Amino acid sequence: MKRGGGRAKTKVVDEAPAEQRQDRPVWYASRFTDYDVYLFREGKHYSLYQKLGSHLMEMAGQKGTYFAVWAPNADEVSVMGEFNGWSRDSHQLHVRHDGSGIWEGFIPEVQTGVMYKYHIKSKYHLYHVEKSDPFAFCREVPPQTASVVNDLQYEWQDQEWVDHRKNMLDKPQPYSVYELHLGSWRRKPEDNNRPLTYRELAEELPAYIKDMGFTHVEFMPVMHHPFNGSWGYQITGYFAAHSLLGSPQDLMHLIDVLHQNGIGVIMDWVPSHFPSDEHGLAYFDGTHLFEHADPRKGYHPDWNSYIFNYGRNEVRSFLISNALFWLDKYHVDGLRVDAVASMLYLDYSRKEGEWIPNDHGGRENLEAISLLKEFNQAVHDNFPEVLTIAEESTAWPAVTGAVEHDGLGFNMKWMMGWMHDTLDYFSKDPIYRRYHQGEITFSIIYAFSERFMLPLSHDEVVHGKGSLLRKMPGDEWQAFANLRALYAYMYAHPGAKLMFMGAELAQSSEWNHDSSLDWHLLQFGYHQGIQQLLRELNAVYKAEPALYAHTFDPQGFQWVDLNDAHNSVISFLRKGNNTQEELLVVCNFTPAMHEHYRLGVPHGGEWVQVFNSDDSRYGGSNKHNPDVIHTSPEPFHGHNHSLTLVLPPMAVVYFKLRS
Repeated sequence: MKRGGGRAKTKVVDEAPAEQRQDRPVWYASRFTDYDVYLFREGKHYSLYQKLGSHLMEMAGQKGTYFAVWAPNADEVSVMGEFNGWSRDSHQLHVRHDGSGIWEGFIPEVQTGVMYKYHIKSKYHLYHVEKSDPFAFCREVPPQTASVVNDLQYEWQDQEWVDHRKNMLDKPQPYSVYELHLGSWRRKPEDNNRPLTYRELAEELPAYIKDMGFTHVEFMPVMHHPFNGSWGYQITGYFAAHSLLGSPQDLMHLIDVLHQNGIGVIMDWVPSHFPSDEHGLAYFDGTHLFEHADPRKGYHPDWNSYIFNYGRNEVRSFLISNALFWLDKYHVDGLRVDAVASMLYLDYSRKEGEWIPNDHGGRENLEAISLLKEFNQAVHDNFPEVLTIAEESTAWPAVTGAVEHDGLGFNMKWMMGWMHDTLDYFSKDPIYRRYHQGEITFSIIYAFSERFMLPLSHDEVVHGKGSLLRKMPGDEWQAFANLRALYAYMYAHPGAKLMFMGAELAQSSEWNHDSSLDWHLLQFGYHQGIQQLLRELNAVYKAEPALYAHTFDPQGFQWVDLNDAHNSVISFLRKGNNTQEELLVVCNFTPAMHEHYRLGVPHGGEWVQVFNSDDSRYGGSNKHNPDVIHTSPEPFHGHNHSLTLVLPPMAVVYFKLRS
């Protein structure tokens, strides 16, 4: 792996003569070179997890653990744990004399599985506190807060996947992402309704995802968090897998099995804020070390949490090292960065007088912008085939633009405007949709301004918003037909796809992080139909290059007719690399059926229906076109040929020229 400024090698340095070692509970030892310290201070050390934290090692024939923590404003730092009866002062670390603020040392006989914390006495205000290790690879199960020594040793079996991932670099490919919260996908009602462990998930999830045809999963944060109600977005252990579901090696096994089944893994990453829990990063050494001291920059009003000091070089090293850690140690295929908009704007969710302008008097957070660019550059330098995805809800320019052209450097951006407009349109009674045609067609105006991912995420099915099914108007048949049409339209629209778990079941209730998905709904025909629809949409998506070959490029899309507001019908072409790959997509967003609907097409010949959301297998009314549809030489919509089609009620149909 490349490093900022070059490769930082690990070399243990013992500063004490051999005869003095046994007289001290903590031996002098360091994994830091002068170059490491230089990179750390410059904000360019991208592998700090190899240096700070706890690391098993051997010195002078003695096995034990090396500890290192950054606490520049501490007067004393001690390691307390099971090995010393949780003594606060018996095992004091040694501070480096280079002004780096790093405390370190080797403690013999401390082995894997030992619990520990740091006891920090600050230079200021007689403050002292017990802290979890910011770089610990493992944590106790909440509500307990100790760190746990772990070596992250694991024998990966996913080389075929890793090679495939590299071979697909820069090649067009479908992205169909299944977003899930691991703690509530499936539960064990017979065992006090507990969530599945990582190991149990490895037995069930990969086979299910493979059967459904999704290309990737996206995990809501699996980093250690003390409160399940935060869904993982309030992180106290950035380098530790959430221990409620198992060990770090158990999570690695889950990812490994997913990879062996040809499924990529994206993780949510949260550099935007962190919680105020005393054992965490906040006020770490008696000062605002990781966060801004001024609450106008360092406090997040939406989430009652702290904001990282993006201008502090050591904090930048911490964050970028953390991003690369999950790619390196856990073989993760992508990072979806949460709440990017809150990082970009100094006045985000703040009233006048509650924020500090930048040096130019503007509202842009120049330090956060710089960090995001550097993060993307570091990821793509070290792991070129890995994706970075921004959850960014504003019109910030060039989120997916190249860093060298002053873009932020992400591979994709969530298309929040499409999501809001589409759900608003579909929530309307079909009788009124003719007055909102522009709402469903507007997204194409800006669809290629960024590399977009279309998200129907967890945020849309919580906090009183209702499930996707409950957003749909009409009686039961119409609600399910609307939902089928929504999914089929989404898969035909340019952009990668993301759906939150439960979408494939047509959940009738909102998502609840404390319970399982409503798997029992699959005993009912309409819900079975939605699952089958999504299974086949994924198959069509992967089989038809027109749906992904130019998904970020305007040459992959062409309107046929966007002006039939009276019938609430839109039609367009999705294009691949040749005529034989083109798909004609026709969307009828009302329950009215059209038996002789004429559309212009660019090519004469025989067209066939390749997908119909109204099929009876999905719960539809089974209104289909003939097996073969012949064009007529009658010009229409600017084309020399036209088709006369059957448009099923409340349905989306795909057609293809027969070769």
